[in-house]
Amino acid sequence: MRIIPANQILIQNVLLIDPFSPWHRQYVNLALEQGYICQVSPVEQDLQISLQNFRIFPANGLSMTIGWFDLGAHFQDPGNEHKETLTSGCQAATQGGFTEVALLPNTQPVIAHKQEVAYILQHNQPSQIVKVHPLAAVTQDTAGKELTEMIDLIHAGAVGFTDGSKPLWNTDILLKTLQYLQPWDALLLNRPEDTWLAQLGQMHEGIQSTFLGLKGIPALAETLMVERDINLLRYAGGKLHFTQISASDSLPLIAQAKQAGLSVSADVSALHLTLTDENLHQLDTACKISPPLRSHIDREALWQALANHTLDVICSGHHPQDEESKNLEFDLADFGAIGLETFFGSLNTYAPQWLLEDAMLAKFTSAPRQLLRQPLPALREGEKANFTLFDPQKIWTVNEQTIFSRSKNSPFWGQQLQGKAVAVCHNGLWAELD
Repeated sequence: MRIIPANQILIQNVLLIDPFSPWHRQYVNLALEQGYICQVSPVEQDLQISLQNFRIFPANGLSMTIGWFDLGAHFQDPGNEHKETLTSGCQAATQGGFTEVALLPNTQPVIAHKQEVAYILQHNQPSQIVKVHPLAAVTQDTAGKELTEMIDLIHAGAVGFTDGSKPLWNTDILLKTLQYLQPWDALLLNRPEDTWLAQLGQMHEGIQSTFLGLKGIPALAETLMVERDINLLRYAGGKLHFTQISASDSLPLIAQAKQAGLSVSADVSALHLTLTDENLHQLDTACKISPPLRSHIDREALWQALANHTLDVICSGHHPQDEESKNLEFDLADFGAIGLETFFGSLNTYAPQWLLEDAMLAKFTSAPRQLLRQPLPALREGEKANFTLFDPQKIWTVNEQTIFSRSKNSPFWGQQLQGKAVAVCHNGLWAELD
């Protein structure tokens, strides 16, 4: 990875993809100066600036979108820096093509006070190409019992509220949170799972869990909580976002809630779109994630739900775990897999016919920003540069040279993927990726 100032760089012959740009789906030359887009023109026209000192970046076969945004990654910092730090997590995000990442609060200490929010935000320095956005905890220590001071956290810079990988099991807490956040139009994110039904579960409950002799986590654990949360939203009002939906039976409930006019949204991880419980047949702990990888029927339903807009966002599901947490017997290993670097490659390898459509690209560019009420970058002259360049045809291998996360718990380790981010530009910086 090579990072330099985004100054006097000419990107030649790139396919610009931005529905809000007059050059949408056109091949253009785009010039950068002092971190800004200083000129854009179709390739058949000459630029109206002197290019004498410009560095030329040939972009034949490459596409450009606004910078990718991940709605919810674990960076484990503070508290578990041996698994990931803010610095290594941002390097992994850059390598994966992301310019902005919303961080889940499951750290030690939990992101539940102003000082923890400030700790995350202090990483956003002029030398950093990735901007991090703190998602603050709903409850103290994400224990589900006592609410945090959400107003103070909003003023401190929290962009949303969630207990992250911990489901909000307390009905009264979820109801009160929906009510409290309404004056600030803030978003509540919840991972729907009945913790009693999921207790001691190791993988999706189905044929594979029976074959392997492992306790399963039924899809019902998710759908029950989706139904509960929608009923609470209908009663209280507010804005509710479901994170990492994995079960096909959850999808009609979300679709019906949207049709009824409720302010509900949902995301799915790239891991659940590309893998299934069949990937666990050799008990690979890198595939032990939460929520669990489900059946191929669930996976196909998730893709259909993206296409019909039941699901709004695709996230990375990035959850680094170190060797000591994963190199164990399956039932003792921790849940989690890294996903930032393999995000685009895995999706594009599995479903290239879907991924490059405007509506699908929006699910990791404009949609997450709109949910968190963050500014939408624009690929226009005079705008600050915030974009990702990617090659849908590039073949690459998941290995030590291409993974920048401090942890290496990838289900795709050693595999070849097709499609990769090759450069990003943000915060006045330009990065060419390995």
